[in-house]
Amino acid sequence: MTASSLTDGQFRLDGGAMFGSVPKVLWETVAPADLDNRISLRINPLLLQLGEHNVLIETGMWDRGGEKFETMYALERDETVFRGLREVGVEPDEIGLVINTHLHFDHCGRNTGLTGEPTFANARYVVQKQELHDAIHTHERSRASYIPDTFLPIEDAGLFDVVDGEAELLPGLSVLPLPGHNLGQQGVVLRSGGETLVYCADLIPTLAHAPYPYVMGYDLYPVTTLETRKRYLPQWFEERAVICTPHDPQTAFARLVETKRGFALEPLSD
Repeated sequence: MTASSLTDGQFRLDGGAMFGSVPKVLWETVAPADLDNRISLRINPLLLQLGEHNVLIETGMWDRGGEKFETMYALERDETVFRGLREVGVEPDEIGLVINTHLHFDHCGRNTGLTGEPTFANARYVVQKQELHDAIHTHERSRASYIPDTFLPIEDAGLFDVVDGEAELLPGLSVLPLPGHNLGQQGVVLRSGGETLVYCADLIPTLAHAPYPYVMGYDLYPVTTLETRKRYLPQWFEERAVICTPHDPQTAFARLVETKRGFALEPLSD
């Protein structure tokens, strides 16, 4: 088993929105903001090579937003998910399974190409039933996060493998509902050789978000986020799981540690 952290570039979002009710005087010590109060983030897909299976978790940032979109999010394509795949010897048509933790444009933006064709033509795309429903039936609080061109062509082509709750996809590889950011978000858990790896999606978007109260203002159900964290973080700590976050700007892999203020994430050193 090989896990390779990829990147699809960097972007910025409002720091206050990223840390919710946490005062700026606290969060700016771990995530410095620019003059527009935006903090630096990355798009971090993960490639799992499990024997003959190439599994891609997240596909990257939407790439058809134009100049206004790129300026708004300070998007920089210093690297792409495609370059990262080729650096480890994998072509897009060799991906057999794509796992969409959820269908926001910064997570599933590369699901499709310029003309709407599936980017990973030989892959099945895994998504939670709740998430696909909510992506299609948006409301005022969720609409801006979903871009139909990134997921409706996958649905129309019949390429979604829709799961409902926890499900094993391959031996040792499973998806796990992690509601809070939205109702249909899922994480990915890999257990192999006595080790556990967790791709936690936006339950913990960066290492700085590990403390329980550091819940994003973007979360539709912040109290549910808190409940989900309290359910799983102690378990992942006991397992000494390797944690992969989707947006940390510097660190690919980390482990949970206990501090006087609760849990924190430290970059993996062993």
